[in-house]
Amino acid sequence: MKILYFARLRQIIGRGSDEIELPTDVVTVSDLIGHLKARDSGIAAAFGDLRTLKVAINQNHTTFDASLTGATEVAFFPPVTGG
Repeated sequence: MKILYFARLRQIIGRGSDEIELPTDVVTVSDLIGHLKARDSGIAAAFGDLRTLKVAINQNHTTFDASLTGATEVAFFPPVTGG
């Protein structure tokens, strides 16, 4: 699965993406976040406050309880505002 990090997340983590094999117990976005945080301190720092984090699966905005079934790409980004 491709994991993408945008904006300040990319800066904190130090890269824009990862390719990972999902463990069988990772079935939701929340599970994925826990898995990523446990394996990488940069991700743990970037994902410290989930209120400042948005997620998309296969380029569709979703929630943290969304299933990863059929997902090929998950993107994490800060909330976007415009003027």
